[in-house]
Amino acid sequence: MRFLYPELGVIDPSIPKADRLRRLAEIMTQRQNGRLSRTIVNRLWARFMGRGLVEPLDDMEQRAWSPELLDWLAADLVENGYDLKMTMERILTSEAYQLRSVPATELVSQAYVFQGPLIRRLSAEQFQDAVSELTGVWHAMPASTQTDFFAGGVGALSEIENPARIRWIWNQPNAAEKAPPGTVYFRKTFQVAEKPTQASAVITCDNSFKLYLNGKEVASGQDHNKPSLVDLLPHLRSGENVLAVSAVNQKAAPDNKDADQANPAGLLCYVRLRHQETGEVPIVRVWDLGTTESWRWSTNKVDGWQNLEFSAADWQPAFELGSAGAGPWNLGGKFAQVLSGASLAGHVRSSLVAADPLMTALGRPNREQVITARASAATTLQALELTNGKTLADQLKQGAEKLLAETPLPTRQLVSTLFVRALARPPKPEELELSQQLLGVPASKEGVEDFLWSVAMLPEFQLIY
Repeated sequence: MRFLYPELGVIDPSIPKADRLRRLAEIMTQRQNGRLSRTIVNRLWARFMGRGLVEPLDDMEQRAWSPELLDWLAADLVENGYDLKMTMERILTSEAYQLRSVPATELVSQAYVFQGPLIRRLSAEQFQDAVSELTGVWHAMPASTQTDFFAGGVGALSEIENPARIRWIWNQPNAAEKAPPGTVYFRKTFQVAEKPTQASAVITCDNSFKLYLNGKEVASGQDHNKPSLVDLLPHLRSGENVLAVSAVNQKAAPDNKDADQANPAGLLCYVRLRHQETGEVPIVRVWDLGTTESWRWSTNKVDGWQNLEFSAADWQPAFELGSAGAGPWNLGGKFAQVLSGASLAGHVRSSLVAADPLMTALGRPNREQVITARASAATTLQALELTNGKTLADQLKQGAEKLLAETPLPTRQLVSTLFVRALARPPKPEELELSQQLLGVPASKEGVEDFLWSVAMLPEFQLIY
């Protein structure tokens, strides 16, 4: 035991056994905290500097190139209650971080001497986010609804209750207690002055549903405990729109013909519609709506009932059953969690979506495996995907269309804007002249697309200096 824990040698053997055991527990805890803090600060240092204080990162038994620095950062982390932001600030405001970047060398060298942060490539997610920032083309929705993006910030329920009300609804006032099995058809027409820049919905139904927007089926669900997050933007139009839901309440005991088949039934839906106007003072217009008594229902399925042109004059107002957190469902927190993903609609970062061919080629690992470090060497597959892959080509094509539609600037100003957005600097005189020739006057879609390609392939764009 003393071989593993030399600190035990300073413990007086005459003190009670319980006190000796307590001291041993303290020593073990200190040892564990020391390992943990060293591992954390080593990984943070590697993230910002391109190389850890200890390499390889997974082998903390190796000697650090600066043991004193590793010890100081680890002790500082513990003293500040594992405040990672403070440790990051220590590193990012240090003279070491502000040194000129240097080319990477062989990481296994025992004669390593720190000269500055290493020049390194953007990760797969960083590269795709950089292209999104350049083009304005982002992912529409996060892949998972298991993350609460409101956590630690503005209350999620305030997003639901204000600016739009939301209630469980059905075609009977006591449906939260029991309702006969069957299908109820719901409709809600609404107006938007112009097509929103963000449009999404969170919907659930006890027991199942199909959601239509302007006659197009956009979502379905079979489990009311798992609200669905839906992208509505591709199917919305300026002016009048209609949401239609085929809501099904299944039998309580389908295998027992003699049992009472009535059971709780309800529909809950929140539609988040926003239009952001860019300018010196951005303006966000809000057209949110939720399920309330303003929705109308029928139990008769008629051809075209989900279309905008259908007349629902004889349909009845829905009955409100309770707020989003009402029983028997008690889904307020879960519904708000899924809704938090809707707040990111149209501007979702690559780390929150499933890997596509571009990210896979650039080294994004399988999330089912724990990968502590990624290979930094470029491969032939990566070169082929960057130059010929459909994922990047489609994003740049959409970006060119979006830039011309939403940023109708003179060619010279457009070039300068994109250079600052991509490289954080204005173009040099020769770059400005060549770029203007490439884009054309006025700028053409093909010219902008070629320009985006040329910028995205620059080492200055793909490397961290």
